[in-house]
Amino acid sequence: MRPNDTGVAASRATDELVVRERLWSALTDRDEFAAAATVFAAMDAGMTAEDVLLEVIAPVQHKVGTEWAANRITVAQEHAATAINDRVIAALAHHPAGKAQTHGGRVAVACVDGEWHALPPRLLSEVLRLRGWQVDFLGAQVPTPHLIAHLHQHGPDVVALSCSIPTRLPTAHAAIVACQSAGFPVLAGGAAFGRDGRFARRLGADAWAPDARTADERLNRGFPAVRRVRNRQPIDDLPHLVDQEYTLVSRSAAQLVKSTVADLEDRFPTMRAYSTQQQQHTAEDIGHIVDFLTVSLYIDDDALFTDFITWTAEILVARGVPAASLHPALDLLTVQLNEFPRSQRLLRAANDALTTVAGPGASA
Repeated sequence: MRPNDTGVAASRATDELVVRERLWSALTDRDEFAAAATVFAAMDAGMTAEDVLLEVIAPVQHKVGTEWAANRITVAQEHAATAINDRVIAALAHHPAGKAQTHGGRVAVACVDGEWHALPPRLLSEVLRLRGWQVDFLGAQVPTPHLIAHLHQHGPDVVALSCSIPTRLPTAHAAIVACQSAGFPVLAGGAAFGRDGRFARRLGADAWAPDARTADERLNRGFPAVRRVRNRQPIDDLPHLVDQEYTLVSRSAAQLVKSTVADLEDRFPTMRAYSTQQQQHTAEDIGHIVDFLTVSLYIDDDALFTDFITWTAEILVARGVPAASLHPALDLLTVQLNEFPRSQRLLRAANDALTTVAGPGASA
């Protein structure tokens, strides 16, 4: 890079930072008009629509999630900010600088059923549109049968499936299998598939992309014709499912939560004095642990479960709750699932990771 190029890049980065700060201020003020005016002014000043999407809106939206996790904004504030960003993206598409010529390729972009984080695939859709693709953006929580019906009716070249919540990975797997069985290749994306896309590969997706620009590059390389396989089953990709452990544990999830909460009250009688809200939050926290345990059994990946436990510990600490308070729940689940070897392995790994976070001398 020439010295002049370095100066231009630094100036552009500074401009992007200023616009991000202005957009963040508009979001925290819940001012949709100021948010739209901020991005329009940036585009009028020469920033491309793609850079507004990926270098301004995307990192600001990431900050929204980070601030929520750190307990610096509420769920309601997070939802309001996300809604404003979504409407700004819609308005940006009608800005003169957001117009694009299509080259004929068509992509169907959808969140898997149960996945309600629609902003990442929305950003992908707009970037692909700017790069010339015809895009059918189907939005959040698309039931797989309806997705397949859409594919048969409109015949896109590729299906881009988004999944941000790891507990939806079994549903994502079913959607991947259904799309491929119908003859359509699948490009997977979203945080749930792992930082390196390892879960996308494990679930049989034809490709994975970590971001919108990489997705466009991969789409432009094309895909071979998908060979339709009759009666293809998830176990074909995940042979460990033959032990039935995932099925048995997932079917008993509600009882596991109920028993764990009851056992915790026996171990810590002060819990019986919890308010209704505290009791509800406790049950929800246990429910999330069981949900991630079951999906980790489905994928058979220790890191998926341990990462969730350490992330939960960080969230609890941000809210003034000791990280070590998770140990009793993990211990009680270990006792209840003593006949399930893969569950035992996952719970041991989570307890070890939690000890690292909370410290060897920590106790609940």
